Amino acid sequence: MGARTVATLAAAMLGGAMTQDGARTWDFQNDQVDAPPSGFSFGKTGQGRTGKWVVRIDQSAPAGDHVLAQIDSDDTDYRFPVAVADAPLLKNLRLEVRCKPVSGKTDEACGLVFRYLDENDYYVTRANALEDNVNLYHVVKGRRRQIKGWSGKVAPNTWHALAVESRGDHFQVFWDGTPVIDAKDDTFKDAGKVGLWTKADSVTYFDALSVKPLQ
Repeated sequence: MGARTVATLAAAMLGGAMTQDGARTWDFQNDQVDAPPSGFSFGKTGQGRTGKWVVRIDQSAPAGDHVLAQIDSDDTDYRFPVAVADAPLLKNLRLEVRCKPVSGKTDEACGLVFRYLDENDYYVTRANALEDNVNLYHVVKGRRRQIKGWSGKVAPNTWHALAVESRGDHFQVFWDGTPVIDAKDDTFKDAGKVGLWTKADSVTYFDALSVKPLQ
């Protein structure tokens, strides 16, 4: 059995589909509805409840009708639920997701985490439908600090595309296909996990999470 075949079988066991170039996509189509998806671990930064991540049905979703939803509406302000893929570990990457901010009075946020070491140490880029902005942060020992931001329309109850590319200390963030943030930061220099993020009482749907290694 070749190395690529072994890697493909391992990816299937961990959830998601892997291509020969090491890219992986999670569309949640084979995951059980109203249960957490396979291949993910869950946690939170800050206070409040951990969050509840389950697969839901949404006929409007862009990659099949199964989506991953964070549905716990605990409105603790400094509360950031995360759903992190158990593999792969990457440093330089393109990470992308389709997301729909569904509801929230304190926040309506959808985010991507990368170079994730644990629930208190990682990078995150997120969009907020209540604030109409997209920001890039690092989180160190549970404290979030903004690196750079962009102001523009983030429509609620609409599917959007959020993506980030990281190469060394250089980061580019894309919103609905348009580059909106270009920044540098060297807080986390090593490879880490990737995943999804929300804030406070955000109920958010995610679909078509994908990651691709970059040189």
